[in-house]
Amino acid sequence: MIPFNTISAIEPAGMNAIILYFHDLPLLEANKSCQRWTAALDAVSPEWLAALLPSYDSLVISFHPELIDSHGVYRFIHDLKTSEHGANPQGREHTIPVWYGAKGADDLHLVGEHTGLSSEEVISLHSGKTYRVFAVGFAPGFAYLGELDDKLACPRLSSPRQHVPQGAVAIADRQTAIYPAESPGGWHLLGLTPVPMFNAKEARSLLNVGDLVTYVPISEQEFKEAQHGR
Repeated sequence: MIPFNTISAIEPAGMNAIILYFHDLPLLEANKSCQRWTAALDAVSPEWLAALLPSYDSLVISFHPELIDSHGVYRFIHDLKTSEHGANPQGREHTIPVWYGAKGADDLHLVGEHTGLSSEEVISLHSGKTYRVFAVGFAPGFAYLGELDDKLACPRLSSPRQHVPQGAVAIADRQTAIYPAESPGGWHLLGLTPVPMFNAKEARSLLNVGDLVTYVPISEQEFKEAQHGR
């Protein structure tokens, strides 16, 4: 299948899916293009469409093979005008309070050892910019945000933890994220937020692809007051 438009490659993924890649674009533009195609397909919702799985710079299109084959999907998306059926959805803006250095979520010293930065510098750099939600996955409500300042880039832990607390704010490579529930994890932890990331009753995530997030430092007392106020 020959790529076109902003799509750099198209590959089959088993008998009932294809993957669109946007690798030739800078990451931000690739993610925006991925969102445009996701929005366009979601807007028209052809009967053969089973699921859309967008990521940083790729989109998996799953289809019902009894209704269409991969070449039929290719022809459909080739004729689809993304500008007519779905522009980039306007993401919401979020301010997320963080108790940096919280007990049970404090790898500031480890990040400092890797980056050569003081804890104060780590906090200042992490909370000093606005991040974009590039993808949601791993667990319900787990959003991948980017991109971190180069000075903060850290590899994942060599041995993942068995228990990362709910609300842990973390970094890995040039990404940052918040653990929506207690789970295993291999990212460096910077602190805790009292803000719930996932509403299980409504099966709804706070953060969605395209949203913008800014972290704001708070004290331990402010963290506890926010927890009690929920």
